[in-house]
Amino acid sequence: MDPTDIARWQFAITTVYHFLFVPITIGLSAIIAGYEITWLRTRDERWLRLTRFFGKLFLINFAIGVVTGIVQEFQFGMNWSDYSRFVGDVFGAPLAIEGLLAFFLESTFLGLWIFGWDRLPPRLHAACMVLVHVGTLFSAYFILAANSWMQHPVGYAFNPDTGRAEMNDFAAVLFNKVQLVTFPHVVLSAYMTGAAFVVGIALWHLRRARTPEDRAVYRPAVRTGAWIVLVAALGVVVSGDVQGKIMTEVQPMKMAAAEGLYETEAPADFSVFQLGTLDGEHETFSIKVPGLLSFLATGTPGGEVDGINDLREKYRETYGADPGAAYYSPGDYTPVIPLTYWSFRLMMGLGMAGAAIAAWVLWATRRGRAPTGRAVLAAAIALPFLPLFANSFGWIFTELGRQPWAVFGLMTTEHSVSPGLSTGEAWTSLIALTAVYGVLAVVEVRLLLTWIRKGAEELPPDVPTDAGEDRPLAFAY
Repeated sequence: MDPTDIARWQFAITTVYHFLFVPITIGLSAIIAGYEITWLRTRDERWLRLTRFFGKLFLINFAIGVVTGIVQEFQFGMNWSDYSRFVGDVFGAPLAIEGLLAFFLESTFLGLWIFGWDRLPPRLHAACMVLVHVGTLFSAYFILAANSWMQHPVGYAFNPDTGRAEMNDFAAVLFNKVQLVTFPHVVLSAYMTGAAFVVGIALWHLRRARTPEDRAVYRPAVRTGAWIVLVAALGVVVSGDVQGKIMTEVQPMKMAAAEGLYETEAPADFSVFQLGTLDGEHETFSIKVPGLLSFLATGTPGGEVDGINDLREKYRETYGADPGAAYYSPGDYTPVIPLTYWSFRLMMGLGMAGAAIAAWVLWATRRGRAPTGRAVLAAAIALPFLPLFANSFGWIFTELGRQPWAVFGLMTTEHSVSPGLSTGEAWTSLIALTAVYGVLAVVEVRLLLTWIRKGAEELPPDVPTDAGEDRPLAFAY
């Protein structure tokens, strides 16, 4: 097996695994901050119980997410040294700022939030979680700026002497048009994911609640979380529509591959479901929405969408013969069609399913109702996973649809791998990291399930409900 294959599998496994934690961290930090601020405004202890309960789950997710994220940097040097050498001058600034500003902002104020319950005034304590959330947004912005450069390189000049892309316009990198549409889409998806996480857990406890006091705690969490899911889902649809049009402008092959569209069409239909050859070139059955692909790509139902065959010829003229043509099926600058096609639909389908369940939850809990049927249990189990997996399939589509490019138009994935990487070394790192991540998955699930079962516990008598006296720092949990 080629070392490039193994390195790609390793990067895919570790990156998709790490990204499971990212949207929950972003979304949950905002919700916890909102709960604590609501408690400050109302002095209703239900909100404080929810703050502390979901705060524990947030800490577990944050800790494992940090550990899994560290591996990403090591991979660039281990398996992708040629890529690192090529993009290092461009990536250095945004990733350094992400580490020095965003991550330190998150970790510093999260530490103050953890240890400052009976030391900091309540308003200052709540402000710490707000700043943690701001840190997650900064972190997302700078990382997405680097990724958006891979999708649409701007603000650089190629130095033939060093063989590197050298940044000459930092503002262009930070305000790349791909970045400006990707960032709100990702953040809104994270809000949807974090809220679905809250709704699922709170709904499960609401179904099991035996006392009016417990129902009074979990019902507001269910309702507020479901509303956030719906509002964020609307934002995801709008931002995704804009993102699709920018994507078609800068990476038309990705949109063509998302539909398996081989011939240029105007108008172009969107297939909800399709059966045929594996590469999608010949269909035997499909369910299509007329003109929808044209609208997604151009904004008009009758717009022309370039097909794979025409784009293949265009890319050959622009970039020459593809050195990786034999590596990617069917080759010639074309991504793997089945994976691109289905990841695009799973991204949208799972997200829509999550929004639909959230709408049903709002209806089922209207006017003080606390349903207990099996449908509620099914919704509680399914809802946290639907937006989470939709996020993952969205990233898979984003990265797979760019192939065979690592940096679009500049560097192919085949030319990005470390030249000295052997098959044995690649296998060793893949097996070792997958095993470590498997252990971390067991730890994560065990910790989450343990604390979820405990629920929003009664407040201990020593928990301050107002600005307390000058006390030593104490761990809240």
